Amino acid sequence: MMRIPFMKYLAAFVAVLAVTPSLADSPFNGKDLSNWEAKKESKGKNSWVVGTPTLDPSNPKVLKVEPGASALINAVSAHGQGWDLYTSEKWGGTFRIELELMVPNGSNSGVYVMGEYEVQVLDSHGKPDKDMSAGDIGAIYSAAVPKLNAARKPGEWQKFVIDFAAPQFDAAGKKTANANFIQVTLNDQVLHSNVEMKGPTPGGLTGQEHSTGPLMFQGNHGAAAFRNISIKPL
Repeated sequence: MMRIPFMKYLAAFVAVLAVTPSLADSPFNGKDLSNWEAKKESKGKNSWVVGTPTLDPSNPKVLKVEPGASALINAVSAHGQGWDLYTSEKWGGTFRIELELMVPNGSNSGVYVMGEYEVQVLDSHGKPDKDMSAGDIGAIYSAAVPKLNAARKPGEWQKFVIDFAAPQFDAAGKKTANANFIQVTLNDQVLHSNVEMKGPTPGGLTGQEHSTGPLMFQGNHGAAAFRNISIKPL
């Protein structure tokens, strides 16, 4: 039997690892709120539940929660009723977030990368591209206007893919590189490319920048639902 020298075997094994895709984390287990925490505020409550969302036929500004375990749903009907929800786990380096979202008519939410940099979620369906603002869906809130309006109708599932590089710090805690939105797509349409962030956007978890951070969904504004959430290092 031919024997393969150990070093050649090791080199081959390392080569396989180098081309093997990194496994994605799935912070939502599809069943309950395990590994998620609410950001407590002076008013409102934790209104996040797990179920199947649909537009409420009696009030299209609200998401009706049907039985089933498929999505995280912020079951509120007005601004200020709920709390933000964030993962216990944190990520850093360069990574990709993929998720699907749903909003009812006129609703407002957000995806906070690392808990501090908001990609806006809003019912912007039908708004002309030229009128999009830094507060519309897909905007980096208050920082960058999306290139176009890729929003679907309220009650339809939509998909974000966010490629992001975390800020870097030296041993003394001094920032050596800004955070960067490498690319943001909504429903397969590119909204942003290489948007450097000099600091966090408003309303984040701590208002400070860190080398690692959680994924957070805004819950203190309006109803929204999220599913098929994955985070993968790049």
